[in-house]
Amino acid sequence: MNDNDTNRLSRLTAILTQLQTKRIITSTELSKKFNVSVRTIYRDIRTLEQSGVPIVTQEGKGYSLMDGYRIPPVTFTETQANALILAEQLVLKNKDASFVKDYSEAIEKIKAVLGHTVKDKVNFLSDRTRFSQNMNSEKNSNNLSDLQFALTNFRVIKIEYSNEKNEVTNRLIEPFALLSTQENWLLVAWCRSRREFRYFRLDRIKRMEILNETFTPHKLTLQEYFDKFY
Repeated sequence: MNDNDTNRLSRLTAILTQLQTKRIITSTELSKKFNVSVRTIYRDIRTLEQSGVPIVTQEGKGYSLMDGYRIPPVTFTETQANALILAEQLVLKNKDASFVKDYSEAIEKIKAVLGHTVKDKVNFLSDRTRFSQNMNSEKNSNNLSDLQFALTNFRVIKIEYSNEKNEVTNRLIEPFALLSTQENWLLVAWCRSRREFRYFRLDRIKRMEILNETFTPHKLTLQEYFDKFY
């Protein structure tokens, strides 16, 4: 096997990983990622199809894998996948470029084995989570996993919340994003009683209940939220 064959085999494997990681991806995205022409990507896709990989071509959108096709036997629960996404966000703050690169490639392979529903949710959670540079502060909350679930499933939460004056109120909130500051985890949520977005420190949430009621997802992205309110 010559170098060209080795490079192509490596690229085919990487393209398969990309298809398993993302819900849909275009030939242009793939060509840019692997620094080859779009025509080369077309040939690679045909090769994968001929080898039995069930690739679905969506005209004007891109390529995706047939739902249900993934690498066995590894499976993850939604909460396990969410934990991996949090770890990924932490690693991305590391100053060593090689460490970040290796972990990012590893997490892509992990994402590749997720079903489409869980994959969409962990990608959504990744877009809605931010960390500060200081990661050394101890966090004192037990609600993070439940909040992740409520955020990605658009579930209304009922909380008993204590403010800085130790005044306790009951709120119905719609979780929007999670932030890590130097001191505390913060939840950005739409507060139904105040009718506006509010920050809630997780260590001040005294009680929390995830309700069966769902809410319509807020169309605002996290960056648009920052741009609008800061």
